[in-house]
Amino acid sequence: MLALALCSLFIGKYPLSPGLLLSGDDMQWRVFLTLRLPRVLVGLIGGFALGVCGFVFQTVFSNPLASPDIVGVSSGASTGAAAGILFFSGVSAGAAVTASAFVGALFAAVTAIVLSTLDKSSKNSTIVLAGIAVHALSQTALMALKLTADPERELASIEYWMMGSLNGITLSECGGNLVLTVLCCAVLFFLHRQIILLSAEEGEARMLGVSVGKMRLTVLITATLTVAAVISGTGLISFIGLLAPHIARLLTGENRISTMLLGGITGGILLLGADILARTAWAAELPVSIFTSLLGAPFLIWLVLGKRNARV
Repeated sequence: MLALALCSLFIGKYPLSPGLLLSGDDMQWRVFLTLRLPRVLVGLIGGFALGVCGFVFQTVFSNPLASPDIVGVSSGASTGAAAGILFFSGVSAGAAVTASAFVGALFAAVTAIVLSTLDKSSKNSTIVLAGIAVHALSQTALMALKLTADPERELASIEYWMMGSLNGITLSECGGNLVLTVLCCAVLFFLHRQIILLSAEEGEARMLGVSVGKMRLTVLITATLTVAAVISGTGLISFIGLLAPHIARLLTGENRISTMLLGGITGGILLLGADILARTAWAAELPVSIFTSLLGAPFLIWLVLGKRNARV
């Protein structure tokens, strides 16, 4: 992960040289601090956070197919971003779209979690069904917004945002998101014991001193807040939350805090690697999700076909 981060600092349309940076070249430092460093930090921290949250969702739901999208975070963020693109413009348009996507993601996730609490049976499948319902409503709202968008400008911006990219990211727009992401990840690691216990039978978890309902709600809200902070700045990044935890489990053969940490590292590797490919594979920069989907879609098919052997 650190090797990819170092390579990513010097890969791009404008070539950077360690020698020129050390000599104090003004343009080199401007590109480095304004474009490359924020991009690498978002790829590093964002990928790590998506991998950790994927582990959390799969563990809490005891479902190998679970991902952060399961509570409607992605669909809510898409709707919020579309609203930001349509209704906000000017010099702060980028920040407005990020804020709108963040609000949309949180609103969708909180709605799904609140709906799931109405079911007193406390079944893990309840929030899955609530997430599907919220996703359907968000997609309906998104289609309505697309119909009102200018096809040549606004509609293209909405579609590009939905494919995800680290291009053009600045610390002024995403600095707060990064701080929130780091804090939420720290909380999740602090609660790692409770997260692992939530994968057990509810009666067993209660006997071990876990307040299942409250802890599940706390963990899900924290993980959702983490994902919302990441994708509100980058756009939708597909499959990292699904892929990274499974790769970590294949390497460790276990489901514990070290697997959670390795899942985060794997997520950082996947996002940084995909971003490097997005910059170098074609003359024009491509969306990151093209490359994560090329890896994630076949893995999802394999996981579905071999689901009897997939355990969390």
